[in-house]
Amino acid sequence: MREPVHSCEEFLLSRRSIRAFRDEDVSVDLILKAIDIARYAPSSGNRQPWEFMIIKSKDRIKELADIHPWARPALGASAVVIVLVNEKQSPVSYIVDGAIAATYLWLALHCLGLGAVWLQTLRNTNKLREILSIPQEYLPVAILAIGYPAEKPKTKPRKSLEELVHVEEFGNKLLKKNLSKR
Repeated sequence: MREPVHSCEEFLLSRRSIRAFRDEDVSVDLILKAIDIARYAPSSGNRQPWEFMIIKSKDRIKELADIHPWARPALGASAVVIVLVNEKQSPVSYIVDGAIAATYLWLALHCLGLGAVWLQTLRNTNKLREILSIPQEYLPVAILAIGYPAEKPKTKPRKSLEELVHVEEFGNKLLKKNLSKR
């Protein structure tokens, strides 16, 4: 178990995508605790169009790991959680709502000392529906492979604020000298 994080900023900056897991079981109760936190994610109109599937079966996890080459980290995971959204419950914002719920889940897992990696699903939705018997009105927006971390990846480079921020209109890039004036 990792040491507790002492500040919100430190907590958010310490989250990493974990692709290597210790050979140690993660209890369903701990996963449910993370899902319980994730259900407090904001959603458009408070529709909460998400549902969660917990997968612990190694055979089923192997099927999920085989859906595309970048899903292979699931093979070492103790569990996988699929975040589903119901298109009919939130027809305009269901993908965004689901992505926010998945992010809350990811952060809750980190808070509980677990590691996870988000495995992209959007180009493999029909295959996932087939493997997991997911009804057509549900879209699997994320697969999170979950376990106790067996690695501690370093921070990857990030773009500067000057590359990312526009002020007042697109193209009016932020200048470092203007930061102190705001």
